Amino acid sequence: MTTHTDGTETIDEHSDLMNEEEFSSVMDDNKPASAMDEHESRRLDIAGQRLVDAFNHSPYLSFNQMKMCFEDDTIRCYLDARDELIGNVNFNILHGGVAATMLDSVGGIVAMLEIYRRNQGELSEQVKKISRLATVDLRIDYIAPGTGKQFIASAEVIRMGRKGCTSRMQMVNDEGKLIAVGIASFAF
Repeated sequence: MTTHTDGTETIDEHSDLMNEEEFSSVMDDNKPASAMDEHESRRLDIAGQRLVDAFNHSPYLSFNQMKMCFEDDTIRCYLDARDELIGNVNFNILHGGVAATMLDSVGGIVAMLEIYRRNQGELSEQVKKISRLATVDLRIDYIAPGTGKQFIASAEVIRMGRKGCTSRMQMVNDEGKLIAVGIASFAF
């Protein structure tokens, strides 16, 4: 949480995401495999929910009224169409920068979740990687005009390294029509 000079508070999307008790190691030789799988699933559920909560309180996503949701063990970003987001007023098409923001944001948050999913190193090391995660390269291909009542962005990590990862993202409208795809590299 950050307190500003005017007394308002905002949640930092990278702080207070975890605590040691909730994310204790799942490696216990005395537990049966099913109990370890259940514990791992709960740990990822907590991580996913904490990440979307933090992102949903970030000033920029709040300003754009984008909403991250943790569903089916992954994170998706939702945005309802609004007049303020139109880039081409003649054809009522979503601004390309809004699409790029959605894709970059969902690619980054899914990369953060993948750091927890891989469960490599101590929790403090994982939190450190997440707090440093930053976009270093972003490419967006616009496939179709951004028309629709709602837009949904999703991502998958296609490569994870020691110092960074690469995500592939896509955005569809409420009818399932592919609007844009992207690929991004993130450093941590």
